[in-house]
Amino acid sequence: MSDTNQIVEDEKFDNKGYLDMELLRFTTAGSVDDGKSTLIGRLLYDSKSIFEDQYEAIKKSSEQKGEEHVNLALLTDGLRAEREQGITIDVAYRYFSTPKRKFIIADTPGHIQYTRNMVTGASTANLAIILVDARKGVIEQTFRHTFIATLLQIPHIVVCINKMDLVDFKEDVFEKVKHDFKAFASKLDAKDIRFIPISALMGDNVVDRSSKMTWYNGPTLLYLLETIHIGSDQNHIDCRFPVQTVIRPQKTEFHDYRGFAGRIVGGIFKKGDKVLALPSGFATKIKSIDTFHGPIDEAFAPMSVTMTLEDEIDISRGDMIVRENNVPQVSQDMDIMVCWMNEKKMIPNGKYGLRHTTKDCRCMIKEVKYKLNVNTLHRNEEDLEIGLNDIARISIRTTSPLFFDSYKRNRFTGSVILVDEGTNETVAAGMII
Repeated sequence: MSDTNQIVEDEKFDNKGYLDMELLRFTTAGSVDDGKSTLIGRLLYDSKSIFEDQYEAIKKSSEQKGEEHVNLALLTDGLRAEREQGITIDVAYRYFSTPKRKFIIADTPGHIQYTRNMVTGASTANLAIILVDARKGVIEQTFRHTFIATLLQIPHIVVCINKMDLVDFKEDVFEKVKHDFKAFASKLDAKDIRFIPISALMGDNVVDRSSKMTWYNGPTLLYLLETIHIGSDQNHIDCRFPVQTVIRPQKTEFHDYRGFAGRIVGGIFKKGDKVLALPSGFATKIKSIDTFHGPIDEAFAPMSVTMTLEDEIDISRGDMIVRENNVPQVSQDMDIMVCWMNEKKMIPNGKYGLRHTTKDCRCMIKEVKYKLNVNTLHRNEEDLEIGLNDIARISIRTTSPLFFDSYKRNRFTGSVILVDEGTNETVAAGMII
């Protein structure tokens, strides 16, 4: 998604100009047939976020297939192959809003061969919904998806124990799944885990509270999505402003205007703050912070702004504005965890294009340290051949220094993508350790 599209997605204004509805991005994950698409369909339908003609179309399609209930999964399964097989193959993005929040859903596939799709869908999420079939309990795919969610540092995980209607809404089934999941999650870096018993097909505890599970006192899924606190998910401590472009209007009234535009990915910047430009290392002060709606006194992540500085410093795309007493790491050598996304295998000592925030450069694979088995968390140091959907720890060297934080500290300055320079295909997504 381009930077411009991202800004349009994330900002919504009323006719006065400034109503900023909070945006929650969440992803769904689970094994095949656990009911991810049905759950999203139920969310959209019960929250009145679909049109009547859409509902009538899937109702007619369900009747033609001889299904007992309206198959709400058809709302999200857009590919013909998905509808025919009743599964999700690609990442399907859906948008809806309630009076309290707006949402972007990434419905990701459950198959083991689509790990890369889950990484794509989860990379920008605030929250992950992990679906577990109440009849099967915690299985290998549950481990896989939970590990990827924690690897990508998704701040909130909601475990939905689905198909409770098929186990007579029994509390002990819910408690067993909860216990098994917690035992596995204790080995991972999971910050916030919630559990909700649901029936996506019947609608129990999705939008409306279930009358069949009176033993459950927690919130419904939609209420949790509307109220979970995400304000502190952004890093508001480390000030990071990657410069995307330089604004020079070339008009008489803005004859000397030279602004640096981009998206703040960390910290809070205020007019008059002393800042440092990287890589030059020159210090200056913020003269103004401008937005589409006019100048403001302070800006914070994830706002898109244009800054002007008091001194004439040579700054261009790929440079970064930071606080002088809080600078990121600057290096050409780093270790990263990569998820390989291309059918062509990684080339040992191979050279790839690298993109980090707004900076483009090249890098070389110095060493593959180990390949990770995401089902057992075992580190394989023998088989170091990295192919599609593999997750591995590697060392790289870049042609020019990067200004970065660890991925754990900042998901934006701590992530990179590797690009095949011959085909321009993204071959890997990486998290800096």
